[in-house]
Amino acid sequence: MSDTPLNENLLVSILLVDDEENILRSIQRLLMDEEDIDITTATSGEEGLKLLPGLVNLGLIVSDQRMPGMTGAQFLEKARSMNPDASRIILTGYADVGAAVDAINKGGAWRYLAKPWNDEELVRVFREGLEHYRIIIENHRLNALVLKQKQELEEWNSSLKQRVLAQTTEIRKKNEELHEVNRVVKNAFNGIITAFSELLNLRDHRCISHGKNVSQLACNAARTLKLSTTEIETIRIAGLLHDIGELGIPDDIVMKDPEIMTPDERQIYKSHPVRGQTALDAVEQLCPAGLLIRHHHERWDGDGFPDQLAGNGIPLGARILSCADLIDRTMRHDHSPRALAAAVARIELEAGRSLDPELIKIFCSTAAETYPAFDDRQNLVERELRPGALHVGMRLARNIISGTGLLLLGQGEELDESHIASINRYYRNDPPDHGIFVLLER
Repeated sequence: MSDTPLNENLLVSILLVDDEENILRSIQRLLMDEEDIDITTATSGEEGLKLLPGLVNLGLIVSDQRMPGMTGAQFLEKARSMNPDASRIILTGYADVGAAVDAINKGGAWRYLAKPWNDEELVRVFREGLEHYRIIIENHRLNALVLKQKQELEEWNSSLKQRVLAQTTEIRKKNEELHEVNRVVKNAFNGIITAFSELLNLRDHRCISHGKNVSQLACNAARTLKLSTTEIETIRIAGLLHDIGELGIPDDIVMKDPEIMTPDERQIYKSHPVRGQTALDAVEQLCPAGLLIRHHHERWDGDGFPDQLAGNGIPLGARILSCADLIDRTMRHDHSPRALAAAVARIELEAGRSLDPELIKIFCSTAAETYPAFDDRQNLVERELRPGALHVGMRLARNIISGTGLLLLGQGEELDESHIASINRYYRNDPPDHGIFVLLER
């Protein structure tokens, strides 16, 4: 019945009880090819009860219901008290459903089979019954083993156990405290990164949301490339702060297009990636992001700055930032599908020149994830609303900027409950002189 006998020295016993000997022989013939079993037969319930005490490793008891004298249900009820672990099966005709129920309720029958039976089903049920018995016996063995080991452990050293439990409790408490400290530090760290990014927005209103957009674009591409969580986090920070070195450059230079700068001005402007890396280098956790910031103006053809790196010699994160930076600067805060298409066309022209050609397809497919598409159907119109008139599902037609110039939400965002709550809070504390512009049907 099983590839591995329950007991290496004992067969598993089966007791068959039926007043018709041809039935007993028929079942024995069905089981003659089964291994690891020993079959005993009885022609009445009374005879079966006499045989039970002498059967070793009894795993299955099978009884017919209709027998002279003692019925199968009565026999199984008595057999249950003598061999509670053995699986019990009742054989009954189709008309004896009530007897089968009685055998299950009183005799603890595990299954019942109707006569005439299907040979394959009977053998399968017998195998399952023996496996059920093996599981019960194995559970008994394991429970006894566990109980013994438990007693040994308790006797081993109760005082040591108490000390270990006390130390475990203390370690758990310290871990929880450390986890909370790490959470607070991480939140504070991210808050500082965001604050520095907002400082860039305040310095140059042309750059409102630029760092955020570059960061999101770059992270979407990094996820598509299946970079690690650590690499993606480094790229996220570098994207937010990639222009932080411009804070040390005069406004009249920063505000100029590099194409019309004088040679001296261009030289000063080209120093901002190095300034950015230097600014972050004092914080150990920001050093990897600082390296990407240093090289985000390098070109694939080697004609970039500050170190004239080329091709795969440029760190991958810096190559990703270069693509994201060019896309967002090309769009100039116009997040319409037309502007996005123009930005994609621009980076395609730069493939193999300033940008890594292998990244172009990735950015072409992921750029739309960063800039929510506007519905430009004729029945939509831009409307100015006060915060109290906003509803979930509305889409922003313009960026929301606080009274002091902080970017709250970007153009194209679809409002949810948390967005509306934040807008109401900012309009109380730092209100601009206008409402919120959304797209509505005419």
